Amino acid sequence: MPVSSWIKPEAAGLSVDTGHEDSRFVIDALRKSDRVVVTHGHADHSRPGHAHVIATPETLAIMATRYGENFTEKQTPLAYGETMTLGDVTIRMEPAGHVLGSAQIVIDHGGKRVVVSGDYKRKSDPTCPAFKPVACDVFVTEATFALPVFRHPKPEGEIAKLLTSLQVFPDRCHVIGAYSLGKAQRLIALLRQGGYQRPIYLHGAQQKLCQLYQDLGVDLGDLRPATAGEKGKPRPDLAGQIVIAPPSAIADKWARRLPDPLVIMASGWMQIRQRAKQSGVEMPLILSDHADWHDLLATIDDIQPGEVWVTHGREDALIRALTLKGIKARALSLIGYEDDAE
Repeated sequence: MPVSSWIKPEAAGLSVDTGHEDSRFVIDALRKSDRVVVTHGHADHSRPGHAHVIATPETLAIMATRYGENFTEKQTPLAYGETMTLGDVTIRMEPAGHVLGSAQIVIDHGGKRVVVSGDYKRKSDPTCPAFKPVACDVFVTEATFALPVFRHPKPEGEIAKLLTSLQVFPDRCHVIGAYSLGKAQRLIALLRQGGYQRPIYLHGAQQKLCQLYQDLGVDLGDLRPATAGEKGKPRPDLAGQIVIAPPSAIADKWARRLPDPLVIMASGWMQIRQRAKQSGVEMPLILSDHADWHDLLATIDDIQPGEVWVTHGREDALIRALTLKGIKARALSLIGYEDDAE
C-alpha cells in the first residue's frame, strides 16, 4: 500500500487513515477534530477544542497555559522516544529543535516509515533538545526559509553583536521584539550563555510562558516585569537594560515609555534589510527558529529519505533543488500554517 493512500492532505490538516477504525488522526489540525497529534505549541499548529490531543508533555503544558486547562476533552502525553499504537499504526515523538516540546512525529505502518517534522531548526538552542535525524521512507518538511538567499548566521555571533551594543550605548534601553513562545526564551538563554547575568525585563505578554519554561526546568535567570513608571512616565532604571516584548508592542505606545529605546527585532526575516527598515528596526538580530536553506538541504542529506513532501513555505525552490539531486519531492500546499511567529 503506497504511503500516499493512507496519509494525505485534507482541509483539517495532514490526515492519517489506514482504514483501521482506531488508526485515524490529524497532525496539527486546523479544524476541530476527534484525534489530533500536535508537533508543537505555536498557535498555527496547536489549537483548542479538539476531542483528543496527543503531544509531548511540554507541548500539552504550553497549550494549557495558552488556552486554559480545558483546551481538550482528553490529552495523552507522549515523551520523546516513547511509542504509541493507534490501530495498525505506531507513532513516536523525536526532538525537532524548534521550541520547547517540539517534536517530529515518526509514523510506522505496513513496513513504511513517515517522519512529519513539523517546524524545526538545526542551529543551537539551550531551551530545547536538538533536532534528531530519523531515517525514513517519506520525510515531511517545512520550507519557511527555502530560498538560497537565506543563510542564517550562528546565534552566538548575533548575541555578541547585542552585547557589544550594550557597551557602546550604555544609556539606551535595548528593547527587543521577540515572539512570546520559543524566541523570547531562546534569546534569554543565549544571553545567559553569552555571559549576560543582569536582570532582563519582560513585557506582560512574555511573563506567563517564561515562567512556564522555568517551571519545566529551563533556567532563564533573573526576569523582571517592564511595568510602567510613575504615572506612565519612562522608567529611568531601564536605561542600559534589556527589555523583551512581542513585536506588536514595539510599534505601540507601550514602547514610548522606555528611556531612549534602541529598537531591535529577533527574527530570521531580519536578513531582509528592507523588511527591517520598514519595521523601524535599528538593530536587526538574525535569530531564526526555522531551518535555513543550507540546513534544510543538509537535513535531507542526513536522513536520505526515498521521498520528500513539503507542507508550507517556499515549496518550489526546495522541490526543484531536491529534484536536481535525484530525490522525488512534492508540495502538499497546506494552508493555514503561518511564519509570522518567526
